[in-house]
Order: sequence, then structure tokens, then C-alpha cells
Amino acid sequence: MAPKIAFQGELGAYSHEACIAARPDHTPLPCATFEDVIEAVRAGNAELAMLPVENTTYGRVADMHRLLPESGLHIIDEAFVRVRIALLANPGTTLKQIKTVRAHLVLIPQCRAFLSKHGIRGEAAADNAGAAAEVAASGTTEIGALASALAAETYGLEVLAEGIEDHDTNTTRFLVMSRTPNAERRGDTHMLTSFVFRVRNIPAALYKAMGGFATNGVNMVKLESYMVGGGFTATQFYADITGHPDDPEVKRAMEELSYFTTELRILGTYPAAFARN
Repeated sequence: MAPKIAFQGELGAYSHEACIAARPDHTPLPCATFEDVIEAVRAGNAELAMLPVENTTYGRVADMHRLLPESGLHIIDEAFVRVRIALLANPGTTLKQIKTVRAHLVLIPQCRAFLSKHGIRGEAAADNAGAAAEVAASGTTEIGALASALAAETYGLEVLAEGIEDHDTNTTRFLVMSRTPNAERRGDTHMLTSFVFRVRNIPAALYKAMGGFATNGVNMVKLESYMVGGGFTATQFYADITGHPDDPEVKRAMEELSYFTTELRILGTYPAAFARN
């Protein structure tokens, strides 16, 4: 039996697309929520989790940075999916018949020019693949769905138009996570290390903590802050750096960081995706 990779959403979702691209030898396992994805792996119902963390249009995925440190899982890979939006409808439907399209709230504005040109109204749905499934089940010829071509294939819908997004750079970054870490050097690109930390409550703590990366020549490709514990006094930081924890310069930078932090936790070490090059 093939190993499973869990993702949030219905079959045909962009997360499903990411699973196929990154782990074609795994069986995708749809889950209702991100928490369910994590629990599926922790409980042994799936070997891997595919979780979106950021999008070039809408920024970071809400709650993901809160969930990752507490998940008990480890990042072992990253994947990028170019979000190509298609207008899907039941077989035999023409574009002129479509009066309304259903999709997740964040997808509808990305097709504003196309929808306006054709006089189509957008209607919010819980998720894109789910909207496609509902359209297929309804048999309607007046309502379409905005989703992936994979969703059309999954639910027996026709693609009336493809690549209808206003901007052709919309990309989502995903993390592949496992119960066990994999710090082996692998792949044909450089390694990345992701971690979270909290700085000590002293003046210029963050400035001093970051100094070690600059002086040791370690490239920090991402740094984000977010509140924890429901208060404005506890701030946690999420960071991605280029390098492996065993690299001498990374070791020195992390040691210096530890002097100015109350908590430091590595989430994973993994090869950079070719999409970064």
C-alpha cells in the first residue's frame, strides 16, 4: 500500500496539486482543517503533511506559524505551486450561460478583470475544490466554480477558460512535514533551516540576536514576527536561513542567537526548491 500524504481541503485543491507534484508516489489524504492534517500524521494515519505557509499575493497563511511549532512535526521539504485559476462548469455549459461563480473568498478578486468582462458575479465558498464538487453535484448550467484544472478532472467538469487570474505570478509555498526530522544533506540545491525563537526582554535584543547572522555571512531569507499567548508582550519570530546547522558559520550564528533568546527551536532542515533559483 502506498504511503499517504495529508492535506487540507477536498480532492482537486491546490494543496492536492502540491501533493502530486512533490510526492507522486504517495496517496493524497484530504482533511477538513490544518489541525486535522497535523493530527493525521501524528496519529500515523499519514506519513507526511502538506501545509501551505505563504502566498505571493496574500502573504502568510493565517495561523500556520502558530501551528507549526506546536505540531510536533518536522519540515523535510518545500514545494511551490503556481496558482492557475480555471473556470469550471458542468459538461455542455457555455461561458455565456454562467451567471455566478463560486470559490474561496481569496480567489475571486484574483479574477476580477475576467469576471467583470463577462458579467459574472462571484460568490464565496468554503474552498475551491469543494465549490467544484458542489457544482458537479447540482447539475446547474448557470453556476460555475473557480478552481484548478485538477478539480475539473476530479469532478467531471469542463474547463471553460483557464489562466484567468489577473496576475501570472501568484504562487503558494508549501512545507512537507514528517514525524521524524531529516537533516541529511540532499538534493541539487543549497539547504535551508527553519526555526522559531523568542528574544529576551532586554534593549536591542533582536538587533543583537540578528547580528550573528550578518557577521558570519549567513543569509536570512525570511523573518516574521507574530504574537503568542493572546498578549502584546510575547512575540515569537519565525526565520528561514540558508545553510545547514552543521555548517561552521551557521553554528556560530545560532550560538550567538541563543545568548539573546529565551526559546529557540529548529523546525527542520531541507533542500531549497528549484523554484527559488
